Amino acid sequence: VICSFRGAVPQGLVLELGETVQILEKCEGKHFSLLQGIFPANYIHLKKAIVSNRGQYETVVPLEDSVVTEVTATLQEWAVLWKQLYVKHKVDLFYKLRHVMNELIDLRRQLLSGHLTQDQVREVKRHLTVRLDWGNDLLGYSNERFMVRLNKNGGPRNPEKIDRMCALFTVRVCRMLLNDSKKGPPHLHYRRPYGCAVLSIMDVLQSISEIKEEKDFVLKVYTCNNENEWCQIHENIIRKSSTKYTAPSSNYGLIISLQLLRGDMEQVRRENPMIFNRGVSVTRKLGFPDVIMPGDIRNDLYLTLEKGDFERGGKSVQKNIEVTMYVLYADGEILKDCISLGSGEPSRSAYHSFVLYHNNSPRWGEIIKLPIPIDRFRGSHLRFEFRHCSTKDKGEKKLFGFAFTPLMRDDGTTLSDDIHELYVYKCDENSTFNNHALYLGLPCCKEDYNGCPNIPSSLIFQRSTKETFSVSTQLSSTKLTQNVDLLALLKWKAYPDRVMDILGRLRHVSGEEIVKFLQDILDTLFVVLDDNTEKYGLLVFQSLVFIINLLRDSKYFHFRPVMDTYIQKHFAGALAYKELIRCLKWYMDRSAELVRQDHIQEAMRALEYLFKFIVQSRILYSRATCGMEEEQFRTSIQELFQSIRFVLSLDSRSSETLIFTQAALLNSFPAIFDELLQMFTVQEVAEFVRGTLGSMPSTVHIGQSMDVVKLQSIARTVDSRLFSFSESRRILLPVVLHHIHLHLRQQKELLICSGILSSIFSIIKTSSLEGDVVEEVEMMVESLLDVLLQTLLTIMSKSQSQEAVRGQRCPQCTGEYVSCLLSLLRQMSDTHFQHLLDNFQSKDELKEFLLKIFCVFRNLMKMSVFPRDWMVWNSYFSLAVLFINQPSLQLENATPAKRKKILDKYGDMRVMMAYELFSMWQNLGEHKIHFIPGMIGPFLGVTLVPQPEVRNIMIPIFHDMMDWEQRKNGNFKQVEAELIDKLDSLVSEGKGDENYRELFSLLTQLFGPYPSLLEKIEQETWRETGISFVTSVTRLMERLLDYRDCMKGDETENKKIGCTVNLMNFYKSEINKEEMYIRYIHKLCDMHLQAENYTGYWEFGIPLCRELAIQYESLYDYQSLSWIRKMEATYYDNIMEQQRLEPEFFRVGFYGRKFPFFLRNKEYVCRGHDYERLEAFQQRMLSEFPQAIAMQHPNHPDDSILQCDAQYLQIYAVTPIPDNIDVLQMDRVPDRIKSFYRVNNIRKFRYDRPFHKGPKDKENEFKSLWIERTTLTLTHSLPGISRWFEVERRELVEVSPLENAIQVVENKNQELRTLISQYQHKQMHGNINLLSMCLNGVIDAAVNGGIARYQEAFFDKDYITKHPADAEKITQLKELMQEQVHVLGVGLAVHEKFVHPEMRPLHKKLIDQFQMMRSSLSECYARMARNSNPCRSVFSSSGFFSEKNGDGCNLNNTVPLFFSKIPEMVAGKYC
Repeated sequence: VICSFRGAVPQGLVLELGETVQILEKCEGKHFSLLQGIFPANYIHLKKAIVSNRGQYETVVPLEDSVVTEVTATLQEWAVLWKQLYVKHKVDLFYKLRHVMNELIDLRRQLLSGHLTQDQVREVKRHLTVRLDWGNDLLGYSNERFMVRLNKNGGPRNPEKIDRMCALFTVRVCRMLLNDSKKGPPHLHYRRPYGCAVLSIMDVLQSISEIKEEKDFVLKVYTCNNENEWCQIHENIIRKSSTKYTAPSSNYGLIISLQLLRGDMEQVRRENPMIFNRGVSVTRKLGFPDVIMPGDIRNDLYLTLEKGDFERGGKSVQKNIEVTMYVLYADGEILKDCISLGSGEPSRSAYHSFVLYHNNSPRWGEIIKLPIPIDRFRGSHLRFEFRHCSTKDKGEKKLFGFAFTPLMRDDGTTLSDDIHELYVYKCDENSTFNNHALYLGLPCCKEDYNGCPNIPSSLIFQRSTKETFSVSTQLSSTKLTQNVDLLALLKWKAYPDRVMDILGRLRHVSGEEIVKFLQDILDTLFVVLDDNTEKYGLLVFQSLVFIINLLRDSKYFHFRPVMDTYIQKHFAGALAYKELIRCLKWYMDRSAELVRQDHIQEAMRALEYLFKFIVQSRILYSRATCGMEEEQFRTSIQELFQSIRFVLSLDSRSSETLIFTQAALLNSFPAIFDELLQMFTVQEVAEFVRGTLGSMPSTVHIGQSMDVVKLQSIARTVDSRLFSFSESRRILLPVVLHHIHLHLRQQKELLICSGILSSIFSIIKTSSLEGDVVEEVEMMVESLLDVLLQTLLTIMSKSQSQEAVRGQRCPQCTGEYVSCLLSLLRQMSDTHFQHLLDNFQSKDELKEFLLKIFCVFRNLMKMSVFPRDWMVWNSYFSLAVLFINQPSLQLENATPAKRKKILDKYGDMRVMMAYELFSMWQNLGEHKIHFIPGMIGPFLGVTLVPQPEVRNIMIPIFHDMMDWEQRKNGNFKQVEAELIDKLDSLVSEGKGDENYRELFSLLTQLFGPYPSLLEKIEQETWRETGISFVTSVTRLMERLLDYRDCMKGDETENKKIGCTVNLMNFYKSEINKEEMYIRYIHKLCDMHLQAENYTGYWEFGIPLCRELAIQYESLYDYQSLSWIRKMEATYYDNIMEQQRLEPEFFRVGFYGRKFPFFLRNKEYVCRGHDYERLEAFQQRMLSEFPQAIAMQHPNHPDDSILQCDAQYLQIYAVTPIPDNIDVLQMDRVPDRIKSFYRVNNIRKFRYDRPFHKGPKDKENEFKSLWIERTTLTLTHSLPGISRWFEVERRELVEVSPLENAIQVVENKNQELRTLISQYQHKQMHGNINLLSMCLNGVIDAAVNGGIARYQEAFFDKDYITKHPADAEKITQLKELMQEQVHVLGVGLAVHEKFVHPEMRPLHKKLIDQFQMMRSSLSECYARMARNSNPCRSVFSSSGFFSEKNGDGCNLNNTVPLFFSKIPEMVAGKYC
């Protein structure tokens, strides 16, 4: 499926992008699928496939590379998991997986292109396999294995466990081969690969999420085609790599029943007791859950048997290897029941691997759980014994080697989570393992070997150096760690001399390890604290602060509930509060002394949880001692608050460090109120807080950032539970109002102050319903009324004069303060008003107050303090746009099941809101003009939602906007400018699609259906202008969508540059948007720099140097003048010395509707790379457009190709036609200079196609050989801002055979002159091979064909008679031939001068052939002279021919005469 289909037709089948659908019928452009539904044929891309087992359970396998199929399926599966990683805040894994998915997509694209060699295909497949394995290992979305044993009839061996089956992976326990039933003793059985069944959990969840009972599922058991790939069969089935496994021949399999239970384990047990009464088996997740609660104890080591590489051992065939594993304790005892093959089966003492037949390099991939008791973990080790399982009559298992590994390192850490390559030691059945110390002293792996420098050579067990065995381990334990520093902390009693160092190194332990062992670490810290408070107190405090601040990190923020649970249920440090208070006070008291206060600031940030520990510790102590030392505790808290006040009272204006300390304290301070309320009364806590807030400096000049922090702390105090008590509010309100009063007086931080006041008024309003608030209102009247009036007057006056009020960060704060004033006046009773009047000392004071309040209300009447109606409408429109665009409503991104569920239950809420939005827009009436052009961007964003109905609803609004602006301004320039700018921004961000371009064309239809709207204006002008604008927008959309697709995809730089140039030219030439043009000029420059498109066109730099030189000289800036002149000189040197290759040019036609719009059915001329010829260029273009088909003819394609849904490339070489002809005709100009003008600044190119007109003359094809000459004119000259430009105009002319001959001879003469001139002026030294080849080519062609054929064709009497109009051209051809004789003579003379002695025979041959050529020409001209007097006069004028008796030429006289003139020719008289 290449495009999603909503199925909004009768019997329509809903399709999602990327799905696979099987076609049953095709009828009139629609397909009928296997799921009995119809859909458009062009929504899918057909693939060849094989259908096997036809019927209800038929299998469809696409005929494509199995690796491609596997990658496709894996990417679809990973996409779901990838999004879940983001939701779970697994950021590192999220970005790693995204990178690997992009690599897989790129490698898959390469594999599909079909342009790779066999070696490259193998390499790409290898990279794909590596990345697939890496991703599956990294995601680790598997659980423990569940195991159940089946009997030969397919039923459970233990029938009572039938209700406990939940998962499946099967092997058979039997003899080695299925057909060896008569071989070997009957008691020897092996675990052999049999089959695998897979059930997609995603599919299961979709089908059982809505039902509450069990549902049956049938699992087909597939067998592996190649036993060696058994370890990958699970993944191969998931990825549908059908070539690697075989489906069962009949419809048999295993039936399982599944039911979805929601909630944590305790809740599930409580709600479903019947299930757990049956002895259900719990299959745990590999690794830890997102949150590990205190009390969660787990100690599992998961071991994966990875692979082995063993020697053949002198056998003709490879071995059948079985691995036996034991867990042994330090004393050599085999630990019982410490090996679990999967949940559901009892643990065992030995593990036997499955056996792969005749495989010396087995790959198992089998996971075993080792639930070893913690007390037996240290000192235990694993021993792996390797046996060859013979298939002969005896059927023996022969021991040939073993490996081992300890579970703990010498430093006490457990085996690391990694792949461990173990050494294999040789042994046999006679070897004894009774004395395990014999091998435990040997190195188990390479790392272990490095730690055992002195290993005796005479050992019982010798290592097999060519054999290896690999296992991987993963530890899931809340009691064992792989971190040395953490282990040392947990075992601190074993290192009494290192305790301080151990505590200091806690900061180096990773956050993942700390949260995993959070309870154990905290328990250890408080035990250390109790052991020696004086010695370790400060270090324990610092460690505790570090852990608390670690949980403030967003990565570990979800562990804060774990900390809360620990404090409430598991914390037991009854004496800890004393030391915590002492350390906290000690830190605060030193804040005035220290320059560096990082550790103090960390302690301030941890204040909330420090107080939690302090309070809980005191509760525990009080409970244990019946309230002893209560007074001492209260005193210590009071002293601590004195230190807090001391920190806040310090003058921090000169110390930025102290500001950060005070800010950290104020941010954390409100969080401790609830903890204090557990130990103190409301009044006591309020007194603590009042004293603390009162200690803050009253001035507002301590710095704006500190002002904000101070007010934010007050705001959180007002919003706290403490402030809701009337007893505490009466205590706190004076100090809160005091600080607000100060800020209002100074007009500082008005927005924050208004928020605090709003909260206070709201609380008092609520409290007034329950009790008396007269006293609180009285305090507010005394403190706030006057300053509120003054603040409002100031804001209003400055608002009228358009001056910004310092600190007024929001224009709506005027309305906030009006609300506060009205709320205060409303809550004032008659008593309050009477007290207010009584407090005025004189009539003047009363008069001044009344004037203020009258001015405020007068201004309220005059100006609109609150937002106008249409501002509310604006907010409504913005909210509606956000609603439609919210990610949760984008059903296109949801799974089909989820989308269907939402649509069935709620419908498409985007469509409903779009209708509401449109209705509101219509209700605006004449006020619509206030939303133009402000709402164009948001509305345009709605049209980008890929929902057709939403788009159709919104498009008429743009017509309405154009209409209203046309009414007001006589044009709709604002709508036009804003629409183009927003379109550019939105589409460049990756929004919009192909249907969006077509949708805009609907606007052109809107100018017809609404004649009533258009009657009010000049209809013709409006209609023409509108249609022109919409056409431009539609064309812009084409280019923008091309640009977006090019930038998003892995396109070549050439395509990106071409697309950008196309868009730039549109902005500049078609809609004249210079600012947009400039925007893309900068982007284009960046692309060229990134692609390293540097050129050596120094000729373009020289005029710029001269222009700058004039400027520098006029300013007497001689230093810059010298520099620019040197640069100019360098450019001249480069022109003469640097080698520059002449590139070839190629015309490329892009035909078919599958090309991007900027290329579709257009032709371009492209400048090739250095050394790039036609074949290489064709290959490059086909690799850039892998779906394209190369056309093998130069003819212009017909409509069938232009309109087809495919890509056709037509490529052929073209010849540049230089504009600067003068410099090319100058003899003494070096060729390096001419070379530049031949291939640069070229706008016209030529392509010649020879053809025969009329019957072809078999003896001389030149007579009928015409040339179809196509001249292409480009939009811009090459080279330019791009390597290719579009063909603007093409001209087609036919060149007659005679005209073609003239041009051929003329071009060859010019080539000869140029080459000879280079040798004459010593521009080319030494080697004259070029001249030799050129002379040989011309003279030999003249003798054996070429000119001779021209003579026969055009100097023939019949031709001259039949074509009297060609007389002048015939004369021109004869003159050119005569000129060629001259030039050849000079060339031979130069060749004579420089030829190497070894090349003399060639020179003599050239002289002889030249004589033959002259002889042939002489005879021809003599014959022509007799038949034509004009011709006679022409030929007799030459000094190279003399007549004898009126017929023929005297060759004996001619040749000496010619060579006598060679000195003059060399001197340049004839060149």
